[in-house]
Amino acid sequence: MKQPALYHAAKSVGQGIGISDFARYSSQMSKFPLTALAALAFFTHASAQITPEALTTARDEAYSDTVALDFVESLTTEVGPRQAGTEAEGRARAWALARLRGMGFANVRLEDYQMPTWVRGEERATLTAPHPQVLAITALGNSGATPPDGLDGDVVGFRSLAAFEAAPDSAIAGKIVYIGHAMRRSQDGSSYGAFGPVRFTGPGRAAARGAAAIIIRSVGTDSHRNPHTGNSNFPTGVTPIPAGAISNPDADNLERMMARGTPIRLHLTLTPRDIGQQPSGNVIAEVPGSDPSAGIVLIACHLDSWDLGTGAIDDAAGCAIITDAALRVAASGRPRRTIRILFAGAEEVGVWGGRDYGARHAADNHAVALEADFGADRVWRADFRLPDHASGVADRISAALAPLGISRGRDAATGGADVGAIAANGLPLVDLLQDGTRYFDLHHTPDDTFDKIDPAQLAQCVDAWAATLAVLVNAPERLGEAE
Repeated sequence: MKQPALYHAAKSVGQGIGISDFARYSSQMSKFPLTALAALAFFTHASAQITPEALTTARDEAYSDTVALDFVESLTTEVGPRQAGTEAEGRARAWALARLRGMGFANVRLEDYQMPTWVRGEERATLTAPHPQVLAITALGNSGATPPDGLDGDVVGFRSLAAFEAAPDSAIAGKIVYIGHAMRRSQDGSSYGAFGPVRFTGPGRAAARGAAAIIIRSVGTDSHRNPHTGNSNFPTGVTPIPAGAISNPDADNLERMMARGTPIRLHLTLTPRDIGQQPSGNVIAEVPGSDPSAGIVLIACHLDSWDLGTGAIDDAAGCAIITDAALRVAASGRPRRTIRILFAGAEEVGVWGGRDYGARHAADNHAVALEADFGADRVWRADFRLPDHASGVADRISAALAPLGISRGRDAATGGADVGAIAANGLPLVDLLQDGTRYFDLHHTPDDTFDKIDPAQLAQCVDAWAATLAVLVNAPERLGEAE
């Protein structure tokens, strides 16, 4: 592949040529997908010589690239919702295979598997006493079903999972349980880990303790009447009960009723069903490296989404980011290490794709793994889990990211769900943490749509990924590969 002019400009900057020459090369950049900042990442030892003017030029070129934005627009428009195991996820795989081949990636392929599949049905909830009102509700993944005409029951309410756990079984048996929580916005998304168990485990615990059904406050930070779906887990041997999430304003209203101390009754209709084993799969593509012994840089996202919105931020944006970044690096010439793109399937309903990849590719020579699955807003921090002898790699990545306003974190990188299986034995990881302040306003809701993508923030993400990849794929240090 022909190397873009800016590649040579970056190299020249690294060798001491003046910034005016760099700017002259930059003006030729419009015909190439590699942005200035990504190219410069190959030569981060020159970062001290880069002037603010050059960085402004680089930023403007980065933001003129619309590959990632076009990717999200196309996937959400032409496929839309992509619930795992459904025909729609199958259309997404076909779309992805064609897209990646059309972009020029090598070894584009499908690795399929079978998985149990749950689909939603009717969803209605009406308070019948003491103050009749309709609630905005959606079923949680793996929810059991009510009778076709619904069920009526007394509601017993708890403000938190801890309060629910502290209550005697006698207060729960036969009732419709409501569980709330106090989730708040956080840049790093840590509140999801703190309050997500209301959804992850609350329904299973309620079922095990004899509840007739459960509704929870949506695990989200918005104040719209959009309930948040998401998967729930019922322990082996526990029969799933009807389980739904109500919107945050409806939860507020219900809690105000609870505070009045008057008995509450609810009519609930949820009719999801299990449709048995269905096909899903992972889509894989590569940029082949020049040195097979140097290993594979695995970059991952998930292709499936929940069915309420069109899955723009979760996780079309992640797939767009890693694809655009790989294209930019490929445009500079053949990398030393192979870049492998993983569009994992069925993440939302149990990380089926990530686990399948881990089992199939356990013996592959992976050097490092990264994952993009936190929306489309800007990268603000980078964390690393690299061997001590590769500390210089983290230093060079940090230097390349600093002009984008990205700081170096002190925590060890943890990867993500879809690289979890392959990274379980200590594979090096890099995390590019995105701003999660508004992520849980949109997560798993009907509002997860293309119009929520901020093009400038998405472009910054791609530039950060391209700069990081550029260092990783050509680093002379040994990373995770065999000696």
